[in-house]
Amino acid sequence: PADLPAQQPGGRSGGAVGGAGVGTVGAPSQAPPRPLPVPSLAGEPHPTDLLPRAPRGFQGRTAELAALTRAAAGEAPVCLVTGPAGVGKTALALQWAHRNQAAFPDGRLFADLRGFSDTGEPALIEVLREFLLALGVAPRRVPESVAAAAALFRSLTDRRRLLVVLDNARHSATVRPLLPGGTDCVTLVTSRHRLEGLIASDAARPVPLDVLEPPDSTALLAGVLGEDRVLAEPVAARRLAELCGGLPLALRVTAARLAGRPTWTLAGLADELADERSRLAFLDVDDTGVSAALRLTVQQLPQDAVHQLARLGHHPGSHFDPYTAAALAGTDPVVATAALEQLAAAHLVTETAPGRWILHDLVRLYGRGMDPEGGPDALIGVLDHYIATALAAADTAEPGGEPCFVLPEDYHRPVAVRDFVDRPTAMHWLATERDNLALAAVAARTAGFHDRAWRIILLQWPQVVWRVRDSWSPLLELALDSARARDDAYAESRVLNLLGWVLTEEGRTAEAVALLERSPVLARQAGDRLGEATALINLAVVQAEQGELDTALEGCGRAVELAQEERDAHTEMLALQHLARMQLTANRPHEALESVRTALDLGPEHEEIARRVLLLTTSGEARLSLGEEDEGIRLLDLAAEEAENSGYDEGAVRALQALLRVTAEPDYLKRYEQAVRRLTEDG
Repeated sequence: PADLPAQQPGGRSGGAVGGAGVGTVGAPSQAPPRPLPVPSLAGEPHPTDLLPRAPRGFQGRTAELAALTRAAAGEAPVCLVTGPAGVGKTALALQWAHRNQAAFPDGRLFADLRGFSDTGEPALIEVLREFLLALGVAPRRVPESVAAAAALFRSLTDRRRLLVVLDNARHSATVRPLLPGGTDCVTLVTSRHRLEGLIASDAARPVPLDVLEPPDSTALLAGVLGEDRVLAEPVAARRLAELCGGLPLALRVTAARLAGRPTWTLAGLADELADERSRLAFLDVDDTGVSAALRLTVQQLPQDAVHQLARLGHHPGSHFDPYTAAALAGTDPVVATAALEQLAAAHLVTETAPGRWILHDLVRLYGRGMDPEGGPDALIGVLDHYIATALAAADTAEPGGEPCFVLPEDYHRPVAVRDFVDRPTAMHWLATERDNLALAAVAARTAGFHDRAWRIILLQWPQVVWRVRDSWSPLLELALDSARARDDAYAESRVLNLLGWVLTEEGRTAEAVALLERSPVLARQAGDRLGEATALINLAVVQAEQGELDTALEGCGRAVELAQEERDAHTEMLALQHLARMQLTANRPHEALESVRTALDLGPEHEEIARRVLLLTTSGEARLSLGEEDEGIRLLDLAAEEAENSGYDEGAVRALQALLRVTAEPDYLKRYEQAVRRLTEDG
């Protein structure tokens, strides 16, 4: 085969290529043509350079640039920069390439594969032709097939130190024919997709790219607008960065709007962006913007994933799992999981932990705009999902209890509801979903779904009991507003019961009494006898604290009777627990022990862990008051141990406090201090 010229004839952009000639692949069998004379552009051979200019106003990314350098080490590395639309993948790749020019003396190639473009992807043969011409191959010597051209490309790059940047790749299959052959060559690929096939086949080393941190976001604004303008309004600049979600494309568009309007203030534009209805419109200028970038990503997705993204836009919370996604989309968790995987592969959602996902605020707004009419259906679906799941969690965390309400008449049970294998799992779900449940309740109230709002809040009662001083009253007051909005005596009584108890525990006794005095009356009006029993118990607790022991004992006794008449052992045990405590306060330890014994005889299936701890504590204190110190200490130690083992720090503090009143055992003091510390830290 004939030798090919080492340089490209003519004046192609990017310059000529130096180096020795190499053999062709697939040359004709006839006599080889004579080599063509190749004039040099400047008397000396030049390494080819097809890179676009370095990005202007590049900010931050120190860690990512270092990660890219590490990924580029080794033999024939393929570096894969991935991330969502507009996050700055191309800018990072070009910044790194320009900073490391000296590492590639034989040249730098670049191709925009347009994997996410309205114009469509270029033919592979055209990309390879561009590369081969840049490497000095004569136009008539470029093979016509992709396989032959790729083989020639690998042969030409076999002994060179070359950088190949493949921007905006959509598929692994598009990248593979464009990989150079030399062990000293580095390939840098950017994509909105994870390209896991390329990782599997070619050991591509992923460098994921996320949004900018606030300082780098404001620095990017300053790089376009000038530092003086940003420094004049630092708070507004930070707010703009937050509203743009740290997305470089959004920040650049925002800066472009301001740069073209010197009379606009940063605070004024921040106020405009704060309106979610128009935010995306403000983040589009001319032919570029967030909506356009997202549209090009979304149009590549299958229909199930598109539908899922549109419904996720209506999610009232901050994160979601496949059950939540299924409820929003009206599908099942299996279909939802598949759609989420497709969205994650396109960097439209992010998996923060196994089975736990989030999406960027701007993606959420874009998704919502894809299906504006689907909002009510999506919201009802996710609200009923939260009700069903929280019911399952409460039943697992505190089995045997009476449901804290009847379901709404138009309630739709989800296709699938999460199972909780044990109490810790259920309590963990309630704890981690607290913010989402609160946001869902607010969204329900705003949309007029008051019957869902108060129920979603009340279903968190196991966590309320467990962490009673953890600022629950504002949320319960929202539930009370929703109950009153429907003039629902049943709902109002149920909410007042829990809110009044929380206020009592917070030391807001006067407010608690004002609420709790209404609760039994409302429950009777609604025919809710178990609700009336609970209301009487909570009211009695406050009355006892105010010194009205006789009234409190009478109310608690009536609650026991109501629970027995309704054959509800759970409520009966609750009433007996408080009755025993009041009897002990009234210096009637024998009666207190009898109440505890009756409660425990109802059976372990009705014993919530917190309730058992409190019953054991009361029993231990009653034994101490009767002079039975050894038995009293044994029971209190047992109560403290069970509380500590289950994570019930409130109960541990109570039991250990009682122990420290009768013994100076150092271990008890240490355990007490640890329980107080945990309680303080958690609260």
